[in-house]
Amino acid sequence: MTWTEQYRAKLRTADEAVAAIRSGNRVYIHQGCGEPEDLVQAMVRRGHELLDVEVVHLATMGSADYSKPEFEGHFRVNAFFVGANVREAVQEGRGDYIPIFLSEVEELIRSGAMPIDVALIQCCPPDHYGYMSLGTGIDTTLTAAKHARHVIVEINEQSPRTLGDAFLHVSKADVLVEASHPLAEYRQPEIGEVHRAIARHIAGLIPDGATLQTGIGAIPDAMLQELASHRNLGIHTEMCPDGVMELIQQGVVNNEKKSIHPHKVIAGFVLGTKPLFDFIHDNPIFEFHPSSYTNDPFIIAQNERMVAVNSAIEIDLTGQVCADSVGHRLYSGVGGQVDFIRGAARSRGGLPVIGMPATAKNDTVSRITAELRPGAGVVTSRADVHYVVTEFGVAYLHGKNMRQRAEALIQIAHPAFRDDLTAEACRLGLLHKR
Repeated sequence: MTWTEQYRAKLRTADEAVAAIRSGNRVYIHQGCGEPEDLVQAMVRRGHELLDVEVVHLATMGSADYSKPEFEGHFRVNAFFVGANVREAVQEGRGDYIPIFLSEVEELIRSGAMPIDVALIQCCPPDHYGYMSLGTGIDTTLTAAKHARHVIVEINEQSPRTLGDAFLHVSKADVLVEASHPLAEYRQPEIGEVHRAIARHIAGLIPDGATLQTGIGAIPDAMLQELASHRNLGIHTEMCPDGVMELIQQGVVNNEKKSIHPHKVIAGFVLGTKPLFDFIHDNPIFEFHPSSYTNDPFIIAQNERMVAVNSAIEIDLTGQVCADSVGHRLYSGVGGQVDFIRGAARSRGGLPVIGMPATAKNDTVSRITAELRPGAGVVTSRADVHYVVTEFGVAYLHGKNMRQRAEALIQIAHPAFRDDLTAEACRLGLLHKR
């Protein structure tokens, strides 16, 4: 049977396709902007027929109606990253969170430690050879599709065709569903003057010819905007935002000085808007790979002058970074922060950077704290931290003792909190009273 004959034989409606989901199944959903919205909505329509269906994914940008209170007992989210659309369910105990390095998620699936019953993924239409690109996100999804017991593919004609290790053949899908709808978009957060001040400090650290990774949020986005005068930058990242497209168009990013994969943007997925989706379509400068490759610290470290820029919720005076919770309240995830911090640290001339505003809640709360608040999770250990940047400057912690760390972090805290932090540091024995 030719692939075109297989294609026609496997075509179903979305409602017919999700009939394969049974009570007690574990269902994987394609993450980010690649969420197969028609399949997700069809699964939700069946919700009250099903019991104890575990829904696993990273952050998704589409709807997550399965996480609503009325589906308790029918669906339960088990998130590798707590996105905004499932945050309430996780915080209220109707969903769960798995803290894990992004580079290690696929091994859970590959090894059978987390078997997938049904994978819901989105692809572009097949090419002349029957290969469908996973479009905006290869991430952990290609591995899930290869190991799931049942694979349902939403073929969205509006999905871009991306290149690299990005393809699934028609023969590997159990069911195909044709669709045409705009992709879920990730809108850039509002960038304020504080974010720009932090970004200027970070940009000042970055040499020409560096290779960049950017995390999610206003600070990484602002940093990209501050790099217009740089030259010969490259990209090796888990996530690629709209700002990278703009730097490529300006000629700032050309990937010519990269140590590995020269002339290519290496990424696991994109989070952005339609102009970015159009830009990556059949664009040979982009090469997409699974997260187990893009986030492997040993691969990352092969890039000379590797710059990793990530954010934090709070940092204590010893350098412990909380990035996934606000106290006990789970907020996001471990993601790839540690993967890239460690990779950049081992890169020749590398720069591992944590950037964050010095305060929260209209300058009433210091994000630099004597101690992390109760329940706060340490994502990046103090031994891993090198550069910490706020709007008030740069603190370099690597190889510094506890006293030196406290002194350096107090100097980049908001001036209104420096005296209190100094007093607390003395109480904790980090500093000596004078």
